Amino acid sequence: MSIATAPLTAEAFWKLCGDGRSRELVAGEVVELAPGSIEHGKVTLSAAFPLQSFLREHPLGELWGNDTGFLLSRNPDTVRGPDLAFVRRERLANLPREGFFSGAPDLAIEVVSPNDLAQDVERKVQEYLAAGAGMVWVIYPDTRHVMVYRPGGQARVLNEHDQLDGADVLPRFSCTVAELFGKR
Repeated sequence: MSIATAPLTAEAFWKLCGDGRSRELVAGEVVELAPGSIEHGKVTLSAAFPLQSFLREHPLGELWGNDTGFLLSRNPDTVRGPDLAFVRRERLANLPREGFFSGAPDLAIEVVSPNDLAQDVERKVQEYLAAGAGMVWVIYPDTRHVMVYRPGGQARVLNEHDQLDGADVLPRFSCTVAELFGKR
């Protein structure tokens, strides 16, 4: 006989997060995350570089790495940590020093690892968009392309020679997709 347990809240999940293990909270259930591959780490940092350089010159908001949790939904609670996340400056007032960011980032960026399942990546994309993200980039290191998702079901594929822009989410930002992958 199994005993039903209540879904974990974001507040209870926060208390579990101090041991350095990587986890997300999905509909009240803790999901352990495997460490990223060497390529995943390299591409994540390579993708951060043009964004961070742009934001130094155009202080439109802040860029965070995957250690930052975003509380995407309540009852049951979902907390995700995108590989990179941009939040506009006007949303940064009165942030608490601890806990999770309440809501989705304006731009969520996921770098796909070989062990990531397509349906899990798609679920994350849909969760970010449903929680209010204005754009989601999914970066595929193996095929060197990016899927750009927008609210309303809009999606497009960009190959490494295409130009990637921030549209209305990150105005004036632009780089080639190849820049996200760094040097070969």
